[in-house]
Amino acid sequence: MKMNTEQMIWARQALLPNGWANDVLVHVDALGQIASVTSGAPRQGHVVDTLLPAPVNLHSHAFQRAMAGMTEARGPDPRDTFWTWRRLMFRFLDHLTPDDARAIAAMVQMEMLEAGFGALAEFHYLHHQPDGRPYDKLSEMADGMCAAAEQSGMGLTLLPVLYRFGGCDRRPLAPGQRRFGNDRDRFAQLVAESGKTLATLPADSALGIAPHSLRAVQPDDLAFCIDLAGSGVVHMHLAEQQEEVTEVQASLGARPVEWLLDNAALSDRWCLIHCTQMTPSETVALARTGAVAGLCPMTEASLGDGIFDGARFVEHGGRFGIGSDSNIRISLTEELRGLEYSQRLRDHSRAVLATPDHSTGHVLWQGAARGGALAAGRAAGKISSGLWADLVALDGHHPDLEGRDGDLILDTAIFSGDTRCIADVWSAGRHMVRAGEHVNKAGIVAEYRRVLARLRDVM
Repeated sequence: MKMNTEQMIWARQALLPNGWANDVLVHVDALGQIASVTSGAPRQGHVVDTLLPAPVNLHSHAFQRAMAGMTEARGPDPRDTFWTWRRLMFRFLDHLTPDDARAIAAMVQMEMLEAGFGALAEFHYLHHQPDGRPYDKLSEMADGMCAAAEQSGMGLTLLPVLYRFGGCDRRPLAPGQRRFGNDRDRFAQLVAESGKTLATLPADSALGIAPHSLRAVQPDDLAFCIDLAGSGVVHMHLAEQQEEVTEVQASLGARPVEWLLDNAALSDRWCLIHCTQMTPSETVALARTGAVAGLCPMTEASLGDGIFDGARFVEHGGRFGIGSDSNIRISLTEELRGLEYSQRLRDHSRAVLATPDHSTGHVLWQGAARGGALAAGRAAGKISSGLWADLVALDGHHPDLEGRDGDLILDTAIFSGDTRCIADVWSAGRHMVRAGEHVNKAGIVAEYRRVLARLRDVM
């Protein structure tokens, strides 16, 4: 991983916690933290046009990147759904080796950085061999996620996933799920070993816990995970599919969000992924807990999950962040655009998430930056002294952005732009993207091509 040195970054304009400022000098210390922020400073150091806090990608299953394009043909089922897609995903997993998974993860992290994400929370459930037997080193696959972060320079919050059952009825894991499974004792050992490897990465790395879902763990397992997490963050899939809602309601006597609200002390250390199947009252109640809604609009659209009630959630003080989940397309601007456009399609309206004081782009970017940092347990999300220097610079020479200031440049980048708007990205001060390209791109891409070539021969 690239080592930090003390840096000075000067921006023509920067989005600071209290709003936009001009001629901003950000001093980054050798640890990768922001030492000071000064407005009205003379031009010096590394010069950029527009400097923003770089959001955390708060939800990713890295290995699914290599499946991109493989699941768009209609299968034998009369209706293609999330559940038919999942069967294809399980079949794909039978062929992945630890080295494959590491190379895919490095590619994913590189693309995330180039897209403007400053760090990653990896929801890691691919633990064992295809038949379910552990590797000689229990944390073999988690170690690969850490090795990928070493190569990409991306700040990592690792979220080992507890996945025990094939459904609420405690049925055994199906063949495609056996790579995920652990009992509590083995999971605790896996978390401990993963933590040791994670500790070899820079100090901005963090460890959390992820009970997979109310289908894959039982209520007492959830309590176990909360205890195991200690002061760390807790992530969980929740209320993603209507079939899931029906199954949980039949088993636990309540809808997923309703049950969790009644049975867990939700707070800002929780991140609940998707939540696309909520009633209005559940949406308001969840917003008031302080928990972060982990939204992945492109994957939610791809899998037909439904539309998150973002307008109501934000209106009642809800916090949100953005993830890329299945990673079939990695683009921060497209995820943010998809979130707002889904609200417009549902409500037959425009600028749904905008406020009287801030444009849609401002609300989306700042919300994703602050919510993502909270969800990752990461001292970031703002350009402020004492926080990790997770920063992204927009290219002021991009034809769509040139000459634009303030909220207008955010609106243009999100609703008209793509990764070509990104000039530089720092992850905890590590300057990993320069002139729009990752500094280790050639080697990472070459390894990824090798993996895809092998998988084409075996699939």
